[in-house]
Amino acid sequence: MARVEVDGGEVVVRLGVREGLAARRRQVRVPVSVLREVRVERSWWRVLRGQPGSGRWSPGRCSGVRARPAGEDFVAVKAESAVLCLELAEGAPFGRVAVSVDDPERAVREVRAAMASGDAGSRSRGE
Repeated sequence: MARVEVDGGEVVVRLGVREGLAARRRQVRVPVSVLREVRVERSWWRVLRGQPGSGRWSPGRCSGVRARPAGEDFVAVKAESAVLCLELAEGAPFGRVAVSVDDPERAVREVRAAMASGDAGSRSRGE
């Protein structure tokens, strides 16, 4: 399962081995400055927008990039799990980053704290 941490001025999503292979990347980095909203989505399939792009798309597991007319989203989600959903501003590498994590509420608290403080020197971890 993915791990999310705030490292300096970035939110870093580190994927597990299987997710990383499926998504063809091991991590996604997003500057805290481009975060518009962070939330927990209880229905994993609701975070899926657009059409499947690069990655792996099988029943109950989706990992990779999804293409939309307005840009791309990155997802690494599993069925029956709550999802950490990061909504990003225009100009960010993705419009949305959505990942299944062990404790999405904790990850939300840590990311929101980084957004509120703007503390580029902080480091926290949410799994």
